[in-house]
Amino acid sequence: MTGHALSDDDKAKVRADFHDAVNMTPAELRRWLDTEDSRSVGMTQDGERVSGPGGKEAVGHHMGHEILALHDLHQDRYGDAEYDTMRKVTGYVHRHMAQRPQGDITDSRWRHSLMNWGHDPSK
Repeated sequence: MTGHALSDDDKAKVRADFHDAVNMTPAELRRWLDTEDSRSVGMTQDGERVSGPGGKEAVGHHMGHEILALHDLHQDRYGDAEYDTMRKVTGYVHRHMAQRPQGDITDSRWRHSLMNWGHDPSK
């Protein structure tokens, strides 16, 4: 919907869906993004799998910082880019929740990747 004006109702729905998808507080997300586990999962913009904290930044890790920026910005200041980011986060969380692996997810790459996007599936 980039470049397509959203109605006030559409904006409210995007914000509500985003806040439902992002279940980590800004403080929790900030602490998580500072961990080695956070920097060791996901895929880069180039489609490379991240396997350690020393390489390129994963898309999800970058999005975690985008989510924190959204929390710091008052909703009256949201523009098309912010609403696009919120839709992207909501879509990612919904798609990946549908791919939940079997067994204990506590230390899984699946959970860690979702946490980079602001969603802790163990909550």
